[in-house]
Amino acid sequence: MILLSSFLHLRPRRCGPFAGLGRGSGPAAGSRRALRVLVDMDGVLADFEGGFLKKFRARYPDKPYIALEDRRGFWVSEQYGRLGPELSEKAISIWESKNFFIELDPLPGAVEAVKQMANLADTDVFICTSPIKKYRYCPYEKYAWVEKHFGPEFLEQIVLTRDKTVVSADLLIDDRPDITGAEQNPSWEHVLFTACHNKHLQLKPPSRRLQSWTDDWKAILDSKRLPPGQAA
Repeated sequence: MILLSSFLHLRPRRCGPFAGLGRGSGPAAGSRRALRVLVDMDGVLADFEGGFLKKFRARYPDKPYIALEDRRGFWVSEQYGRLGPELSEKAISIWESKNFFIELDPLPGAVEAVKQMANLADTDVFICTSPIKKYRYCPYEKYAWVEKHFGPEFLEQIVLTRDKTVVSADLLIDDRPDITGAEQNPSWEHVLFTACHNKHLQLKPPSRRLQSWTDDWKAILDSKRLPPGQAA
């Protein structure tokens, strides 16, 4: 597993054409500080569910599968395990295989939206993603996927961690409904990104959703911004 402890207190960086990825120096006196946004990768930027189902059916054409509209619960392997004891391990073997992560398609509008987000004034954007424990391919392929779709400038903005609660930010956009870890009160607000496995969940206020990248994500960011001169 790759440990990036330096990202626990993330520092903004200037990254070529993505000026919004970091302003270099801190905000001037009287100006508002940069909003820090963490964006999950699998299920938010990359189509994990669609990529998994396609490869599962290709590798195990005679085995039962779960259509995307019938997916329930974050853990794919648990739902497949309820279909048959051996199907859980077969499901896991798909995303442990070489080229699974690098070949995932971007979700509609994801790349364009995050590039726009990264170019907003006073906004620092990081891709915050959890590698699987069988790390032979996953960490490398996650970096390669970001470089492929966002360019090498965005490699500075990747956070690999198994525990997102210890990363400091204002917002976390993530499709996992229950994000827990060492920090019981994370600094970020979790905005649930709608996916096939969580669309049936009813959120209790003040919890919020982002239905898709065509939804008004800018309004969510703006709701977290502090007035000029106000400290965090």
